[in-house]
Order: sequence, then C-alpha cells, then structure tokens
Amino acid sequence: MRKATAAKQQVRPAHELPTGKLQITMSHALTTAAQGLTLAEKRVMMYAVAKLDSFKADGGTPSGAVKLVAHDYAEQFGVDPDTAYTQLRQAGKGIFNRYIRFFEPGKKGPEEVMVRWVSSARYSPGTGTVTLRFTPEIAPHLLQLKNQFTKYKLAQASALRSIYSWRLLELLSQYQSTGWRQIELDEFHHAMETPAGYKANFKDCRRWVIEPAVKELREKDGWLIDWTPIKSGRKVTALHFEFKREPQGHLPLEE
Repeated sequence: MRKATAAKQQVRPAHELPTGKLQITMSHALTTAAQGLTLAEKRVMMYAVAKLDSFKADGGTPSGAVKLVAHDYAEQFGVDPDTAYTQLRQAGKGIFNRYIRFFEPGKKGPEEVMVRWVSSARYSPGTGTVTLRFTPEIAPHLLQLKNQFTKYKLAQASALRSIYSWRLLELLSQYQSTGWRQIELDEFHHAMETPAGYKANFKDCRRWVIEPAVKELREKDGWLIDWTPIKSGRKVTALHFEFKREPQGHLPLEE
C-alpha cells in the first residue's frame, strides 16, 4: 500500500503552474538530438517536460508520471477545448513509440544512443487527462542540470505551426548568451530530421526549412535572425546564425 501511495503522489497535474510561467530545461545533448517527434507530439512532450520543473524541488523524477489536463492544454496552445483531449490522446499514442537519437564518444569513435521518451501512457476520457511516465534513461537530460543545458519558456513556442521553427528556437536558445551560433550542416540536418531530398538539395532546405522557420520565429516570438551559409568550395557545409530576441518579446497567444 505504501508503494502504491508513493506512486500516486508522483503524478503531478498540469495546472500546478500558470501556463505562462512554464519553462523547458533540457541538456544540450537532448537539444541537438534527433527527437523523433511530430509538431503535435512535440507540443505534448514539451508540455510534460515543462511540468517537471514544477516538482523538481520536492524530489520528483522523470520516472514518475506527469498528468496533462485537456482544458489546460487548450489554454496553453490556443486550440479548441473540444478537440484538446483528442490531440493529447493521439499525440500520446505516437510518443509511446518515439525515441531520441544522439551520439556519445566511444572507444572506437562516436556511438549512436537511442532512448525512449516514455515508458507508459494512461488515458482517462472521463477526466480529460493523459498521464505520461518518463523513462529513467531520460533523467540525466532533464533534471539536476547544473551546466550544459538549454532553457526557454513554453509560451515562446505555443503559437508555432512548424516543427522546424520549434527546433530552430531550441538550437538558437542553446547559444542565446552569445547571440550567435555556427553549426555544421550535417548536425543541423540531424537535429531537424530533414528529409533526404533536403539534405541532397540545399536550395530546398533553404526554401522549406530555414527561411520559413526564421520567418515564423520573427513574427511569433520576436526573434531577429540573420543567417549565412558557409561553403567549402561550392558546397554548403555549415550555417552561421546571428540572433537576438526583441526586449519585450512576443506573447504568442495575445496576437
């Protein structure tokens, strides 16, 4: 009975913090990883990640569960409350099968690591809630981060309609203290999970990934971004970004 009670106490409802104050904190490794999420899944997963901050102080861990409430999800992302639970449920099912891919140093070169986001998902139509339980392997990338981490407010991404825009926000936020970032093109493609065609044709990558993402971040979150392709001979091998956010920023849901 004690174990059951302890497990029950680990479930934190999604309305513990005001939606505008929810903050996402993750390791740099997770920021640059291939996260394997659609936009709908990204919204749900980052909402859950943001909820971890609401109970770090009292010993909560990602192996505990985070309860997401449809009504609060609708308020956070500006979606129709009547469809919020459906979106939570559908995204939750997708997330259950998703995994993160990143690389770590090995004895004979880089080793690819694959980690699942969650170990279980519980759906409750009667209460309009979805409860996700994080895997223990994700813990080092979300909790007790003293350095080498990326941080931003969930509200900055709430109005975004492209997964590429969201991922670019994270890649730039990782270097927000410097105001610039140069990233190898292969690393950019890995993080953005661009289709093979965009990897083969940089013009398509520019047209369908980079420029729309830069435009949306400017319009919806107040980013000022200049970027330049870096070439080795005639081939683009890296991207150089210089950026800052407008002092007041943009509040996505108040447009």
